Amino acid sequence: MNKTLTIALVAHDNRKADLVEWAVHNAELLSKHHLVCTGTTGSLIKKAFDEHGIKADITCMNSGPLGGDAEIAAMVVKHQINLAVFLIDDLNPQPHEADIQMLLRQCRVHNVPIACNRYSADLMITSTLWDNDDYVPTEPKYVYFKR
Repeated sequence: MNKTLTIALVAHDNRKADLVEWAVHNAELLSKHHLVCTGTTGSLIKKAFDEHGIKADITCMNSGPLGGDAEIAAMVVKHQINLAVFLIDDLNPQPHEADIQMLLRQCRVHNVPIACNRYSADLMITSTLWDNDDYVPTEPKYVYFKR
């Protein structure tokens, strides 16, 4: 991958270990890009990268419940995020559910690929489309068609 991407990494508490493990597994690729994380997730990824001697450009926002999801959603709206990986804990309620839904919605509205599991994250991060200068994603069309 030749271009530098800004990749958002977010995980709920019960999914943080999974995201850290995924990030370490993909560290060689991720270290070539700018990573933006919610607070606790970013701290854990930084620590794991340090333990493995991996240098990476990581920016930590607030933790999710303190507005980190909303901060990343705002970056999506400003077209400052190229890809988001958000490992969601679907088995437990989250106190900041509105912020979570806002981030997911803004990624959909602004055509930002968002992976919610490791398999889709692997597929997205390794896509050859990132290197194809001829590929330009089409903007979503919100048009009502009468029947």
